[in-house]
Amino acid sequence: MRVPNRTHLYLKLTFITLALILGNNGCNEKLEDQAKPNVLFIFVDDLGWKDIGAFGSDFYQTPNVDFLATEGLSFDNAYAACTVCSPTRASVMTGKYPATLNCTDWIEGWNFPHAKLKVPEWTKFLDEEEVTMAEIFKESGYVTGHFGKWHLGEDEKYWPENHGFDVNVGGWKKGAPNRNKKEGYNGYFAPFGNPRMDDLPDDDYLTDRLTKEAVAFIEENKDEPFFLNFWLYQVHTPLQAKPEKIEKYKKLLSDDLSQKNPTYAAMVEHMDDAVGVLIQKLKDLGLYDNTIIVFTSDNGGLVGKNNNITNNYPLRSGKGDMYEGGVRVPLIIKDLSGNTAGKWNSTPIISTDFLPTLAKLADAVVPEKVIRRWDGIDFSELVNGNEQELKRESIFWHYPHYHIEGAVPHSAIRNGKWKMIHNIETDTYELYDLEKDISESENLINVFPEVGRDLINKLENWKNEVQAQMPTSNPDFDPSKKR
Repeated sequence: MRVPNRTHLYLKLTFITLALILGNNGCNEKLEDQAKPNVLFIFVDDLGWKDIGAFGSDFYQTPNVDFLATEGLSFDNAYAACTVCSPTRASVMTGKYPATLNCTDWIEGWNFPHAKLKVPEWTKFLDEEEVTMAEIFKESGYVTGHFGKWHLGEDEKYWPENHGFDVNVGGWKKGAPNRNKKEGYNGYFAPFGNPRMDDLPDDDYLTDRLTKEAVAFIEENKDEPFFLNFWLYQVHTPLQAKPEKIEKYKKLLSDDLSQKNPTYAAMVEHMDDAVGVLIQKLKDLGLYDNTIIVFTSDNGGLVGKNNNITNNYPLRSGKGDMYEGGVRVPLIIKDLSGNTAGKWNSTPIISTDFLPTLAKLADAVVPEKVIRRWDGIDFSELVNGNEQELKRESIFWHYPHYHIEGAVPHSAIRNGKWKMIHNIETDTYELYDLEKDISESENLINVFPEVGRDLINKLENWKNEVQAQMPTSNPDFDPSKKR
């Protein structure tokens, strides 16, 4: 467990305080008659849109997440801000698009020296000057804790304790469990080799350990408002689960299933068990009704070769790609009102929207200067069960990189029912009507040229506005070599 770099954090929080003194309307009128709500943000790594029962899995068993869906509002058009992890995580913390931050790929990135395009330099960390969700909650009187994956910078100065978290357990440079076998580490099984989580004699499985730590945080802070980032490494590779769970799913296999990997299924169940433990702890302490819970994923499901990991159907493709399987994710939000329990909403939402929305729901104090820098929008009225017309026409993506799963540099826009993808390598466009074709099987760019032209203009204007970095011609391009 680590505490923050107090000097840098003090400077950032002083900025927030001064901005409030000079002028702030806040995100809401102060809640005078009730305690501040706790916030539990459950972020699962690589979980596909259809990887939970409530969203249509025919194999994975997720009773606790399914229960959460009966208690909250489920969004079936929710998106990650990027098709890989680090940019989405940065967008959640800052309320900004990855392209605005120039944090457009996972921190290490892939190296394709002979590809047609040379990818631009990108920011490989969450900049210390960014005002984060944790800092905003901290300034609003919350105790802040991060548990699990971070993956927003190699250097310690970019880790959670220096971005507003009072407690950091497990968050460091790596985006997956430590698999350095030469040093005796074996992924999800102890010892974990994580500098932000000391190994203990009774350690077994990583997700269980993180859950215990989060439970301890809740117990320790039960008498004051808390913001808890529960950002699991699950279900990122390596595919590892307890043998008894794997055997359970082997016995459930059948030819008519669309998802057929018993180890991945067991990992999903480990994740669900953790959610159940946290929900039960909140209930035992009488905190559940006063806790906002967010459940979502950082990008689409990793399908692997021939869908041998998970299967995102009816969505096309998966992690690393700009098709729906790479960016559409499950999203459930349980608020305090109970007005939306068990309901569904089809409004397009993107992870950039979480900070504005949670700040409003929790009545956090946010300087107007900070709010004006957000790309995301507040959709709290939807969460509360009210009508709300969101103040934007489109949502955007920009991934000027190659991905090992096969994707090439691309940008994209969703506007209403339309989604358009720009393949930057070939300078070609694809247009899909998602209301009729969620599988993106019929490219309509030549059928509706006027729609295409309009979306091209909107996409290019947005890229100019955020100063999106673009790939350039690669002098070392060699089509005969594997890119």
